[in-house]
Amino acid sequence: MKKKHIGFATFGSLLTILFLYVVNQITNPEYPWFIFPTFALLLWPITLLLVTRGKHKLYAVICSLMIIALFILNNFYFSDTSHPWFLYPSYLLLWWPITLFVGKRAKTLTFAIIASTSTILYYSLLNISLSPEYPWAIYPAYLVLWWPISLYFARQKNHFGLSLAGSLLTTLFFIVVNVVSTPDQIWAVYPIFLILWWPLSMYYYEERKRA
Repeated sequence: MKKKHIGFATFGSLLTILFLYVVNQITNPEYPWFIFPTFALLLWPITLLLVTRGKHKLYAVICSLMIIALFILNNFYFSDTSHPWFLYPSYLLLWWPITLFVGKRAKTLTFAIIASTSTILYYSLLNISLSPEYPWAIYPAYLVLWWPISLYFARQKNHFGLSLAGSLLTTLFFIVVNVVSTPDQIWAVYPIFLILWWPLSMYYYEERKRA
């Protein structure tokens, strides 16, 4: 029964792709828009073939590479810009198969530290090499650092420690953003004042529990 479903999906996808290609050539041959629905149509038989057989790792690899290929094609063929923007999302897609291959170790603090560190380094290198005029890498760095921090304190069940570390990280983030964005206007004190209530509240809560 599964073979019939896969065969039907394959035949249906190829027939639809052929139909869209013909329509594309008739209506607008200068712009090959049929490529975009082709990507979605190809996922139909691939999903049935691999997911139903439990080959999730291979499925993740193929899908990630297909999406990256679509990004590259869109970047250099369909877009007017020469800026290689496909590098920004492609890195994130690679973590899908990587996480599956790592398995249970993806839940460990070590993996979180390695992944967050490599992410910070990767986007920092892109920042320096492609757009050094503004240090935008601080934004993904701030977000990804929450992963190991949250994981560490959650396993320790240290809510006050999490609030303290998170507040320090956020305070540092706002200070850096303030300095690099608008150094002539000191606005970081306002969100910092608000975020400081988090550890203060947690400290008061912990003290009430001990009393």
